[in-house]
Amino acid sequence: MLNGGSRFVTDPNPYVCVDLLRILCQHQSPAMWICMRYNETDTIVDFQLCHDLGLILSVLSLIYLLVCFPLGVCYNVLLVVVNLSNKVSMTMPDVYFVNMAIAGLVLNLVAPVELLGSAFTRWHAWEYNDEVHITLLILFNVSSLVIMYSTTLLSLDYYIERALPRTYMSSVYNTKHVCGFIWGGAVLTSFSSLLFYVCNHISTKMVECSKMQNKEAADAIMMFIGYAVPAVAVLYAFVLILRIRKESTPLDQDSARLDPSIHRLLLASVCVQFVLWTPYYMTLLVHTIAGAPGYINNGHYLPTYNFVRCVSKLLAFSSSFAMPLMYRQMNKNFSGKLQRLLRRLHCRDRSCPHERSAVQQVVT
Repeated sequence: MLNGGSRFVTDPNPYVCVDLLRILCQHQSPAMWICMRYNETDTIVDFQLCHDLGLILSVLSLIYLLVCFPLGVCYNVLLVVVNLSNKVSMTMPDVYFVNMAIAGLVLNLVAPVELLGSAFTRWHAWEYNDEVHITLLILFNVSSLVIMYSTTLLSLDYYIERALPRTYMSSVYNTKHVCGFIWGGAVLTSFSSLLFYVCNHISTKMVECSKMQNKEAADAIMMFIGYAVPAVAVLYAFVLILRIRKESTPLDQDSARLDPSIHRLLLASVCVQFVLWTPYYMTLLVHTIAGAPGYINNGHYLPTYNFVRCVSKLLAFSSSFAMPLMYRQMNKNFSGKLQRLLRRLHCRDRSCPHERSAVQQVVT
């Protein structure tokens, strides 16, 4: 058998080598099958490089699941619970960060299902069908749109609050309704891409779907709506904010203005979100431009492209724990809210002393 194997491996006919390797690796890991698929496209592909990239991706996925995933779940839940339990003291930025935390929890729901699949790790726990794949894709796209547009509207509302602090255009009440529209718009926006993805996975016998089997079109829609539009809007908002900060006006001492630390939190959140999400949307752009002509399917580039695509998605998942962690560290009011919530839980049904004193101060 070994002699036969070596004979086939050294056989100049690449198709014989591929057939033998397919038989030998029939029960091996999915990473082997992915590399086999690449090897079938072009015999010059670096087979060892494909396996090395697969191993690196598997290790990164496991590190994320062991470290980043539990941190993301804990901090997102903490951010939502603490703010919703102190609704009276919530500000406009708090509402947007709660909205992003809820979207982060949706990403936390998607992450383990994908990262434990055969596309990300050799030691996969399961393999899901097309229906599950499309469901995960919808949840991921909706979450990404909610996160990007919450960040964008936070920038614009911050400018409005700085320029017109007493108009209540960016009040907590209005912001809650805006966040509701963000979720509705994200679902509707994902529906157009959903048609392309669904039709790309079903039979070509359906005439209506056979004309829409174009994943590049779906990626182009997500690239334009999910990244290009928010990026332009954030740049415009930052230009307006910088213009206001250069102009010293009597309104700068207005007590109705937002806390100065919010500006640092806003700047950090926008930078972190775009740094973590830009690689993912760039892979969509590459697939839109190069995927249609078929350049990506070249055996030279396919392993590397698949590795970069998966790593970029890992970075996108990382936003689900980076944002609440940053909010926890940079928002100076969060600790006070958390302490009030803990005291309230400690008192349970009894009336807490600090609450009685607060009521007495309001009465007097």
